Amino acid sequence: MMEHPIGELMQTAMSSIREMVDVNTVIGDPVQTAGGATIIPISKVSFGYVTAGGDLSAQEKQRTSEPVDFPFAGGSGAGVSVQPVGFLVVQDDSVRMLPATCATVADRMVELIPTVIEDFKGLLGRSGQQGMM
Repeated sequence: MMEHPIGELMQTAMSSIREMVDVNTVIGDPVQTAGGATIIPISKVSFGYVTAGGDLSAQEKQRTSEPVDFPFAGGSGAGVSVQPVGFLVVQDDSVRMLPATCATVADRMVELIPTVIEDFKGLLGRSGQQGMM
């Protein structure tokens, strides 16, 4: 039995999508900075796929007076969306996520709390060392 043409159509479209979207699209290649930090881009990938096809119905085939092999008609479409989410920053013993976009000022404040705490600890450490001299 011969395979239906829509199967080949679907396989072709899926292999094309697989080539476009791989793991390096979601987690990008790490970049080393001069300061010793490693920055890894993170993205959100969404895609949609549709395929359709059809043959002429048996009733339509019977209406013709001569034997005609009606062709298969089909098509497919796909869409891919890649949106940057942020950057994973690895430096020394810390890992931070820097978002590409902030929804609100409150979100940005929450994201900055760990940095402010580290800066505050650094200030306290320096003032404690100066008081000992």
